[in-house]
Amino acid sequence: MNIKFPLMKNNIYREDLDLVIEYLKQDDPVLTQSKNVEEFEKKWSDWLGIKYSVFVNSGSSSNLITLAVLKQLYGNGEIIVPSLTWVSDIASVIQNGFQPIFVDIKFNNLSLDEDKIIKKISSKTKAVFITHAQGFCGLSDKLLKVLKEKSIILIEDVCESHGASFKDKKLGTYGLMSNFSFYYAHHMTTIEGGMVCTNDENVYQMLKMYRGHGMVRESTNDNLIKKYADENPSLNPKFIFAYPAYNLRNNEIGAIIGKNQINNLDRNILLRNENHSIFLEKINNKNFITDFVLSGQSNYAFNLITKNPDKVFVKKLIKKMDNFGVEYRRGSAGGGNQLRQPYLLDLFPKNYFKNFPITEHVHFYGFYLGNYPTLKKEKIIELCNIINSV
Repeated sequence: MNIKFPLMKNNIYREDLDLVIEYLKQDDPVLTQSKNVEEFEKKWSDWLGIKYSVFVNSGSSSNLITLAVLKQLYGNGEIIVPSLTWVSDIASVIQNGFQPIFVDIKFNNLSLDEDKIIKKISSKTKAVFITHAQGFCGLSDKLLKVLKEKSIILIEDVCESHGASFKDKKLGTYGLMSNFSFYYAHHMTTIEGGMVCTNDENVYQMLKMYRGHGMVRESTNDNLIKKYADENPSLNPKFIFAYPAYNLRNNEIGAIIGKNQINNLDRNILLRNENHSIFLEKINNKNFITDFVLSGQSNYAFNLITKNPDKVFVKKLIKKMDNFGVEYRRGSAGGGNQLRQPYLLDLFPKNYFKNFPITEHVHFYGFYLGNYPTLKKEKIIELCNIINSV
């Protein structure tokens, strides 16, 4: 298929590449994790409004060490998760020995339904792992109040929603830890990459160690390093491993790109949101859902979800988009209902996925289309006209 309407375009700028080239012109440039990584982490923390950030090699890796640290601090139990999300959110829960407790979403923000979360909270609940899907905010006063009252930890997946906010405070600053992805298609990119953010100094030191083999020397806390050295006199202080961890570090090239990408992020978010407004204005609201909660949004993609479960209509829609070179993803975030995926089928009763009707609807009757800062208004109108002709 000749793609005329791509999901993403021009997400790495010439100036990003020029900065990398200039850095590589040095006689002996450091490429592994070093000063540029530290500078990127600091710049990202300042932009987000949080104390600490840890740069890793992917958003999925940020999920993994977030759940590893959670397990180390609080032990195993249940974690409430959405049925519509990216695979690594659920995989990280399972890989760290937690039991995923699935909750359905809402149409208006594609995020967890807070009333259904509250019903699923039990004495075994350790955390709620919320996905702010597709640039929408998934938080509410009601949810935050209940989590605080019941001492339930909040973990935020903000991989698709850089810059989205709740009550003028950016998402990723509400939970104990939050995860971001800098994959090529997201709001900003480091080619591949991710970030874990927190305001807790102890959690931060653990995240740094979990990122780098569990080595104590990855910590920036001199007292902590000395404590481990004093308690382990038979070990080389440079090679004390506190946790059975991973190597999830990123590199200087990704950090150089990331530092420059932040400079354009706020502007690009505004452009994305303006594009989204045009799309919602021009699309046929008799056939498609348009009453999304837009407060605090940082749009990632155009969500095209039919109002009615009409298989014939969807078949025609797919054929039309294919014929006109429209790139799309069916099922919205992560390919739709995660409970239909092979890695989960054996963990739940047969047809358990049918217990999540809104996610099921999005799975079969939902799509997302490309939105990016350089997308022109006339292209959006042309795309809407193609869709509206079905």
